[in-house]
Amino acid sequence: MSKNVFVVVVQHQGAIRQSAAELMGEAARLAADLGQQAVAVLLGHDVARHAQDLIQWGADEVLVVDHPVLESYTTEPYVKSVSHVIGMYEPQIVLFSADSIGRDMAPRIAARVHTGLTADCIRLDVDGEQYRTYLQAESSLRAEEIEALELSGSNLKMTMPAFGGNAMATILCPDHRPQMATVRPGVLAVPAKDPARTGKITVVDVGLSPADRHVEILESTESEKQSVDIAAAGILVAGGRGVGGPEGFEALHRLAEVLGGEVASSRIEQNDWVEKARQVGQTGKTVRPDLYLACGISGAIQHMVGMEHAGRVIAINKDATCPMMKRADLGIVGDLQEILPKLTEAIAAYQAEKAAR
Repeated sequence: MSKNVFVVVVQHQGAIRQSAAELMGEAARLAADLGQQAVAVLLGHDVARHAQDLIQWGADEVLVVDHPVLESYTTEPYVKSVSHVIGMYEPQIVLFSADSIGRDMAPRIAARVHTGLTADCIRLDVDGEQYRTYLQAESSLRAEEIEALELSGSNLKMTMPAFGGNAMATILCPDHRPQMATVRPGVLAVPAKDPARTGKITVVDVGLSPADRHVEILESTESEKQSVDIAAAGILVAGGRGVGGPEGFEALHRLAEVLGGEVASSRIEQNDWVEKARQVGQTGKTVRPDLYLACGISGAIQHMVGMEHAGRVIAINKDATCPMMKRADLGIVGDLQEILPKLTEAIAAYQAEKAAR
């Protein structure tokens, strides 16, 4: 019988990414709803030192798959390793990060273990009533339609953007196990570490050998260009088409500098207004800032998907009825090119006065 919620954790240059913490916290929540355990599958070479971090983030057990051929990610040995672990332990749910590695690995593993895969999820639910509450708040279904849904059982409800981000779809995999999903980095909260947590660490031999390394990495070179990580920013000043052009972003940069934040954007990279690394949304990054200033952004669902978990949202737009105004905690109706300089000046003056006290 399938049981437990597994998270596949891949090391990169000796470190594990923040998405591992996000998924571990989510796995612990889902496992609690199921009355089961959260298990991390940690792959790499000399990676056992990370096991305690995963336990502190919520893992009840860490399965360590350690071998020299796993030192750098290549498809075949990683896919073979995870497929072997799934065959040995028969998990009910397996989660991957929807990064470049997870997107390469997960579909191949799903094919080998003969199950389905839901890609790029932004929400996961096991508890039927929690999912019903989510639908009541976020979906366009009528109340009677939501109440009529059959949501009992332990099927994982995997919610993802569909139809180019114009709708949300919830996928179930009722007939096959494990239920597998890749989850967008940044969409889940990072759990606080609990130094008092204890867990089991198990070294697993999956039968790897040098012959499993079909590709040899001769050299790995990091790009010298340091792209901004808007997903880590606590304050984002985001601009959309309403900014008017690349010169319009100058005011956003000045405001972000005063606030100690970063500049972001909606999907306008095809106009070369701002680099793609700053794009928020379905085809960009998912962010969770404490403060999100949406300037000239109407609020298409493709963008909302990427910032829906922001703390406070302030919208500046000429259109008082646009979706972003409805999402915002505070809406300012007007010309942002007039408002932003005054707002920047007022904040800078306040900061100077505060520092002089």
